[in-house]
Amino acid sequence: MNDLSALSQLRITAIPRLAAGGRWRVEAMRAISEPMFLWFTKGQGRITIAGVTRGYTAHNAVFIPAGVMHGFEVGPQVFGTAVFFGRETTVTLPSTPQHLRIREVHAQQELNMILDSMQREMESDIPAHDRATRHYLGLLSVWLERQAVRAAPETPKPDAARKLVARYTALMERDFRNGTGVGDFATALGVTPTHLTRCCRTACGRSAIEVLQDRRIFEARKLLAETKMPVAKIGEALGFTSPAYFTRAFQHLTGRSPTAFRREI
Repeated sequence: MNDLSALSQLRITAIPRLAAGGRWRVEAMRAISEPMFLWFTKGQGRITIAGVTRGYTAHNAVFIPAGVMHGFEVGPQVFGTAVFFGRETTVTLPSTPQHLRIREVHAQQELNMILDSMQREMESDIPAHDRATRHYLGLLSVWLERQAVRAAPETPKPDAARKLVARYTALMERDFRNGTGVGDFATALGVTPTHLTRCCRTACGRSAIEVLQDRRIFEARKLLAETKMPVAKIGEALGFTSPAYFTRAFQHLTGRSPTAFRREI
């Protein structure tokens, strides 16, 4: 894949726009197939990455690698910028999630300048705008690496519970469509379902089954909103044992039946 093709997948958008189709699009557990960078400049909320929940506020920078399960609150006062790097990005990025609290005004201004300049070049048709975009993207990756190194001494190491939950969410992302239950995941992780749930509650305030159902129902809503697949087929594709079970689970989490949800969007 050449550089121009990789750049064509790069997108920058305001964080509130991510929830334009419904707050479930950002708040429910899900993973995407490309790296994502979030720069919060206003407001506060909670963000869950790999099953671990933390608060965020203004001047927090968050990097989420491709395939890592996450979800975050976007209230009416929240603002900031999201960068989607595309599936074919060649820029150097961290291999693990990063949640950085950027306290230095100079570092905040530097990031704002990079993002503003990159967006301006992306929207331009002047000569060499694509090359300029690529260089600003490189500067963003350098900024992120430097801030991560600077924050490393103050970043608490994940304890055993959070490490287990991160492994659980990684397994879940791979297998949530095939009907695998919490007991099966616990067995694969070498723990009991009770211990797994206890660790999930410690890490994110929810049980293991709640996290799993949130992920499955997000996918169901996405399929209902973006495809014409029959409701029964969606339930089957997500591992629900019967259409009735799918409908009950969907309604329990969303307050509406799958058919009503599709009709209202």
